[in-house]
Amino acid sequence: MNRNLWFVTLLLASCSAHGPTSPQGAEPGLNVADAALQGGVPQTALSVTASILRSHPDDVGALVREATALAQLNQPGAAMDSYRRALAVDPASPAALIGLGRLDLARGKAAEAEHSFTSRLTKEPEDKTALNDLGVALDLQGRHTEAQAIYRKILDFSPDDQAASVNLALSLSLSGQAGQSVAMLRGPGSRPDASPRVRQDLAMALALSGNQREAEKLLLTDLSPSDAAAALKGYQALDATIK
Repeated sequence: MNRNLWFVTLLLASCSAHGPTSPQGAEPGLNVADAALQGGVPQTALSVTASILRSHPDDVGALVREATALAQLNQPGAAMDSYRRALAVDPASPAALIGLGRLDLARGKAAEAEHSFTSRLTKEPEDKTALNDLGVALDLQGRHTEAQAIYRKILDFSPDDQAASVNLALSLSLSGQAGQSVAMLRGPGSRPDASPRVRQDLAMALALSGNQREAEKLLLTDLSPSDAAAALKGYQALDATIK
């Protein structure tokens, strides 16, 4: 079953709530790269990692940060190459496995992404980031029951996990339970301080439950009329695949 790109975007944003796993014990140069990445200056991070990799080409921390910077610069192919180089040195690198998996999700390769996330989970079964991302990979393959079991597992040991809660609600929408999804998202999505992403999550659930008018109103809070119309059209296409 094809998946609507708008829904994929929502899921990826939700699963990113934890952020990618970062290597531990970064050396001083890598701390500079981390600060640049967090500050939205990936070119600076690339300069730092290039300097390190010239003398230490197998430095996993530098390779991972290089990949992250390349992904921020919208160079997914080069980013995947760097993650793979890191995994060639350390096949269990959490940051490389999760980073590679997320790039696979973004390009519609959910089965490949699933492999990366399950590889991480063999080493750390309760890694919430990897679990959430695995749930997304399963949802995008139409395996909603499995995905929902994973989100609920996270919520069992971490009841306040926002990413798992939102992903569960979105998964319920996709599996034809939009009414339950609306009930889960209505509170956080209606708050005055709700983020645009949470409002869009609620808008999708509303649209799939048949409430197009309220969904459109929510979307127009953050999107232009043309973008809101495109989102609604996407939700309608997704709804047709569910029914």
